[in-house]
Amino acid sequence: MSLKNQPNQPSENNVYETERLILRPMSLEDGEFIFELYNRPKFIQYIGDRHLKTISDAENYIKNRFLPQIERLGFGNYLVVTKDKNEKIGGVGIFEREGLDIVDIGFSLLEEFEGKGYAYEAAQKVKSIGMDDFGLKKISAITSKDNFSSQKLIEKLGLKFKNHVTLPNEDEELMYYETE
Repeated sequence: MSLKNQPNQPSENNVYETERLILRPMSLEDGEFIFELYNRPKFIQYIGDRHLKTISDAENYIKNRFLPQIERLGFGNYLVVTKDKNEKIGGVGIFEREGLDIVDIGFSLLEEFEGKGYAYEAAQKVKSIGMDDFGLKKISAITSKDNFSSQKLIEKLGLKFKNHVTLPNEDEELMYYETE
C-alpha cells in the first residue's frame, strides 16, 4: 500500500477545513490534549487503553505512532479544532493497523462535543482526503459491537459491515466495515 511514487501527494503540513472545523496533523504540542482524550473513560471503553500515564507518554505516542505514518504516507492522525472558538475537540485520521489489509478511518471526540455532527464532519473530510487527495481505493473502519454511535457514523460515511475481526494481540472481536 505504498503511495510514495504518487504524484501531487499533499505535504504533511497540510491543514484542511470544513464548514466548522480545522483539521491539522497531530504534533508534539498536542501531547496534553492526547493525554486528556486518550484517558477519558469512553475512549478507554470503546477504543482501548493506550497506557498513557503522563503527558510525556502522550508526546512519545505522537512521536512514535502518529508522526512516522504522516512522514511515510502523507496522511495520518489529525487534530480536530473548532473554527469559532479554536478549541481542540478530538482526533480523526486514517491509520495503518496491524491485522488490517486496508487503512482504517478512526475518530474520537471529547464527550462534551459529541452529538453536534463534528465527528461526521471531520471523518467525512478525512475520508475525502484519503480517497481524493491520496488515491486510496478503499477505506475500512472497526468498532466494538456495543459502540452504536460509531457504527451509525461509519455507516453514514458509506462503509458497509463485512464481518467480525480480532486484531493481533487483542481479545475483543470487532465489527469490520469497508467502502464498496
